[in-house]
Amino acid sequence: MNGLSDVRLMLHSQELHEGRAPCVQAGCPPGLSRWGVFRHRWVTRKALLDLDAKQLRDVGISLEQARAEGLKPFWRG
Repeated sequence: MNGLSDVRLMLHSQELHEGRAPCVQAGCPPGLSRWGVFRHRWVTRKALLDLDAKQLRDVGISLEQARAEGLKPFWRG
């Protein structure tokens, strides 16, 4: 292993030891616990369902895409 891989493994093991899930979801704040990641997903997905057609166009997604993402369970990435 090279040095970078060793550092990644060490950081990942620390996250697991502290009960934090590494956040791989784009836009997710760093350093959240597993439950923090779940809450972040739940809140942002519910907010997505409240956007109107103009706001969705601004974001660049369709109503169908917003519904599909907004209705996903919080435990799915």
